[in-house]
Amino acid sequence: MQRCQKSNRRYGLPRREFLKYTAAVSAIPHLGLRAGDPVTIQPRFGGNPFRLGVASGDPEPDGIVLWTRLATEPTVPETMPQEIIKTRWEVATDESFGNVVQSGTALALPQLGHSVHVEVAGLKPHHWYFYRFHAGSETSPVGRTRTAPAKNAMPDRMRFAFTSCQHYESGFFNGYPHMQKEDLDLVIHLGDYIYEYAGQDKRPRKHIGGEIVGLNDYRTRYAQYRLDQTLQETHRLFPWLVTWDDHEFDNNYADLVSEQDGVSPEEFLARRMNAYQAYYEFMPLRRRSFPQGPHMTLYRRCQFGRLANFHVLDTRQYRTDQPNGDHQKPMTGKVFDTTATMLGEKQEHWLMANLLKSTSTWNVLAQQVMMAPLNRGEGDQRRYSMDQWPGYEISRRRLLKFFHERSIPNPVVLTGDIHLNWVNDLQLDFQDPKSPTVGTELVGTAMTSGGNGGNQIPEYERAAAQNDFVRWYNSNRGYVSCELTPKMWTTDFRATPFVDKPGSPILTPASFVITQGRPGAEKS
Repeated sequence: MQRCQKSNRRYGLPRREFLKYTAAVSAIPHLGLRAGDPVTIQPRFGGNPFRLGVASGDPEPDGIVLWTRLATEPTVPETMPQEIIKTRWEVATDESFGNVVQSGTALALPQLGHSVHVEVAGLKPHHWYFYRFHAGSETSPVGRTRTAPAKNAMPDRMRFAFTSCQHYESGFFNGYPHMQKEDLDLVIHLGDYIYEYAGQDKRPRKHIGGEIVGLNDYRTRYAQYRLDQTLQETHRLFPWLVTWDDHEFDNNYADLVSEQDGVSPEEFLARRMNAYQAYYEFMPLRRRSFPQGPHMTLYRRCQFGRLANFHVLDTRQYRTDQPNGDHQKPMTGKVFDTTATMLGEKQEHWLMANLLKSTSTWNVLAQQVMMAPLNRGEGDQRRYSMDQWPGYEISRRRLLKFFHERSIPNPVVLTGDIHLNWVNDLQLDFQDPKSPTVGTELVGTAMTSGGNGGNQIPEYERAAAQNDFVRWYNSNRGYVSCELTPKMWTTDFRATPFVDKPGSPILTPASFVITQGRPGAEKS
């Protein structure tokens, strides 16, 4: 969300020195076990080391990533012994572990906050499994997960939910208990899993400490969020597919540019290295996403047979700076810079290549910021968010043109960030009402960010009325639930009327369908 304007400054550092520094921090090696390092096989803990629970993610047809993190006092850094701890893991077809099908050991390294990432292989496609960890005499909660279907299989259906923007201080994660009751194959989180701001009084809940900068700061903040039992339980029950937005690091950052003036590149990259490492430590990610200093490859694909192909994007790390600051501006000048990019050249080419060779019915872009060019101005004073895709208009047009000219099957864009629900038809040329619709955008509201919601916001009420491609708008908090079949995509928008206290009921203010082969959504 847009907050404060950012200047288009240049760092006061010679380019050669800046690149030399970037190369140095990028070369930090993969942290691992060295010959002769002692390993503690039977540790003694001063409490339950599995207080942060378990999680799974990045499903493939033959396997899954299993995650846990050993911490007896999760929000108090460095209370665990600074030694390597041997853990054991098991995967079974039943919750009582009468039929264990895979097992092994993994090391919890102190330099990675005693987090554990196990990439299990050799499992059956499209099957539910149960898993758990052991450390010393302690055993973790039992998690549940599911593998993806075989690449050439066509499932009858799949169900997933997506959400984003779960600011701890704004309220309670009231959508998660309802999400847990749904029959889901997958949960997708589109970013702003944590917020970096300092704790403030007179809010429903309070962050520990000031604005987070150091590695232990980020670890404490993630631990505080993960100790929320509604969030932790949702991780335990379903495999997750995650990507970040900006608040996992620094609001509205763009590649190597901070939102704040006066931040040196050394400070910026050191903080980003801390943020990226903590993100990896707390998420069920594969080794392919292991951070390399202040760089981390998060874009990737998750295929659900020939039914759906999820292309997970990173719209923060590779983008050029927002044109003329990140507020709302007319679509002029640097907006049309042909060298400006939202995804970066390498990621954009990767996305296009994967879309071209996709054999799935539904091609899903799991990403962060609104793609539709929402005019929020009044009358002739047209205004667009420069932090969203309209601030990178050539990139936006190029991707939508690619959808159209290459006949990409059923592109659906999932979006977070804006704390509101939107349903948008993605047109080839938004200035021409008769321009063909080439895709559909589903914008999920915040889990909590922005408070209770449900209020009328004049700016967005006006935008919903004056942008013809908008099919629906809503300001409640909650999440989005989707069911996919080979012929139809059904979306239910789930709303929690309040988040300032626990226990909100769940409402479904609207449902939409997308028909295979017909871009655009229709209210059902």
